[in-house]
Amino acid sequence: MRSFFLTCFFIVWVFFISACTGTSGPADIITPAKKVIERQIGDRVNGISFQQIDPVNGKETFEIEAKEGELTLRGSSVVALCYAFHIYQREACHAMTTWGGKYSESITSWPDYSLKKQTTPYEYRYFLNVCTYGYTTPYWDWARWEKEIDWMALRGVNMPLATVASEAIAERVWLQMGLTKEEIREFFTAPAHLPWHRMGNLNTWDGPLSDEWQEGQIQLQHQIINRMRELGMSPIAPAFAGFVPMAFAEKHPDIKFKHLKWGGFDDKFNAYVLPPDSPFFEEIGKRFVKEWEKEFGKNTYYLSDSFNEMELPVAKDDVEGKHKLLAQYGESIYRSITAGNPDAIWVTQGWTFGYQHSFWDKASLQALLSHVPDDKMIIIDLGNDYPKWVWGTEQTWKVHDGFYGKKWIFSYVPNFGGKTPMTGDLQMYASSSAEALQSESHGNLIGFGSAPEGLENNEVVYELLADMGWTDQAIDLDKWMPSYCMARYGAYPETMKDAWDLFRKTAYSSLYSYPRFTWQTVIPDKRRISKIDVSDDFLHGVELFLNSADSLKNSKLYVNDAIEFASYYIAAKADKLYGKALAEDTVGRSAVAQQYLNQTIDMLLNVDKLLASHPLYRLEEWVNFARNSGTTPAEKDAYEINAKRLITTWGGFQEDYAARFWSGLIKDYYIPRLKIYFSKQRGSLDNWEEEWINTPWINTTVPFDNPLDMAVELVQEVKEIGTE
Repeated sequence: MRSFFLTCFFIVWVFFISACTGTSGPADIITPAKKVIERQIGDRVNGISFQQIDPVNGKETFEIEAKEGELTLRGSSVVALCYAFHIYQREACHAMTTWGGKYSESITSWPDYSLKKQTTPYEYRYFLNVCTYGYTTPYWDWARWEKEIDWMALRGVNMPLATVASEAIAERVWLQMGLTKEEIREFFTAPAHLPWHRMGNLNTWDGPLSDEWQEGQIQLQHQIINRMRELGMSPIAPAFAGFVPMAFAEKHPDIKFKHLKWGGFDDKFNAYVLPPDSPFFEEIGKRFVKEWEKEFGKNTYYLSDSFNEMELPVAKDDVEGKHKLLAQYGESIYRSITAGNPDAIWVTQGWTFGYQHSFWDKASLQALLSHVPDDKMIIIDLGNDYPKWVWGTEQTWKVHDGFYGKKWIFSYVPNFGGKTPMTGDLQMYASSSAEALQSESHGNLIGFGSAPEGLENNEVVYELLADMGWTDQAIDLDKWMPSYCMARYGAYPETMKDAWDLFRKTAYSSLYSYPRFTWQTVIPDKRRISKIDVSDDFLHGVELFLNSADSLKNSKLYVNDAIEFASYYIAAKADKLYGKALAEDTVGRSAVAQQYLNQTIDMLLNVDKLLASHPLYRLEEWVNFARNSGTTPAEKDAYEINAKRLITTWGGFQEDYAARFWSGLIKDYYIPRLKIYFSKQRGSLDNWEEEWINTPWINTTVPFDNPLDMAVELVQEVKEIGTE
């Protein structure tokens, strides 16, 4: 009897402790993993055996085994189980679910699969970029977010960035600091430009935000955060970075605020930043973290970036003053976060350390980090692809000796602005992180990730990067590509192998910041020089890829890629003609220029009709998400304006930065701009752009009845253009 009472007491005590600490014993990882997989394959999930296993040396691990029609997935975490299913689906079932749809054969029983064990070398696999919340997700609803979080889980991501509703939380803090709602709302940009507001680059632009927006974002963030936590992910929440509303600066004339500059905007749109020794820094930061946690629960990781693409407000020749100020800022940011949560860890993007490498020398970065404990900070070394292709430097982690003892995450930025053309250095992606792991000077490397500014493009890149998050070895692309193509298309004939060999040699052996056609910028952009690989080898690769059209016409993902690749082919040929039109116009041969322009437009109209059948490359989807986010006709119009502005004129000197290769945008924006430029109304082009942005758009593009057949036919029609 005594034993019985002791047992009962123990059970009650466990429940009491659990209630007090917010825990419930060992987490159930199987149920949430099954739910993710069920959303992919339905009731067939019930035919899978799931088992929980221990991590290996503290790192997440999984096992896959299938024999005699029975599939067993074992994992040490939710995302380990999900990634295991993703790998099995790709390698055994030759199936794939992607942003653009899925490919799968009808399978009556699970194919045999020899036991596979794998352990990630990383504590974290990071995903998303601050700018993704502008270039891709600003108007997403929960249904779209649910799909994205599933996408992450199936690729083993366990540390996503989660910045939705930052402004709703900030508004509460600024109200506490004595500002009115009107003064606060003037501070915020419209939704698509919020990433640059959060990084202190931009205020007010296209704003303000409404009550309905703020409330809706709180509700959406609850759904996002709850799902991420359910899946065992560690979301990175936003923190205060020192930027204040103009009204706050005006109310405190005694404080020496610094007025920063960014992006070619007028001063009224640029940020005011608190000096690091202001007592307000810690007070506001503490309130921000506490308000966030009061709404969404306790969190560990907080993102704060105070110098994104902006120089420190200090005299250029004052080295001692620069280092002192950096040390003060580093300490103030860290203390402002931990004042709100002593267990919090400061996360910062390392992009600016490489982007502005002449400013961030060793001593300067060491100064910023000097008063922050090593175990209380994580640096996301964001763009390990850009030193080679853009900056002409060593990778930033090498320059800074593995970040001087701080924890850091090896990451890439495979996409700028959501631009869609094929680009990316596959060989680098398949090897560089493994080289870092094996380097003696990698320091406290704890994670791997990717931080694309825009999603839903170049899917091969993200499939490869997902795999790199689970290995400490380079991936052999000659072995990886057949598996990828079998899963994506259902076959890998010799001509497809030859096509992908050429893609790997051309478009996927490069990384360009601004892959745009000249017809997308009207005239060559001298500030951000466009570069896109549409060499003869690339074009021949497209021709070879289309050779499989008859045999793979029932494969959705093949059709998607055939439409996309053919559209690039035709657009590249059109670009050659457009170059001739510009050349003839320059020497005053307007009649000849007009002939070339008319040919260019005819070809681009066909591209527009082709892309109307692509699931991702359509303006219609972008506009619909924006309008659906509004609760009134006026708000719907305002969000559409903001969404269209981001991908066209942007603001400041960012015009055409986020150029999209989209149906609807080609016919209704790019082509009219070309016509105006080659007309007597050339001087009114800016006014026309603004009018187009402010006019509700209606899709009038009618897709081809059989887009795959037309893709093949149109490529043949334009094949000889530019070969003379």
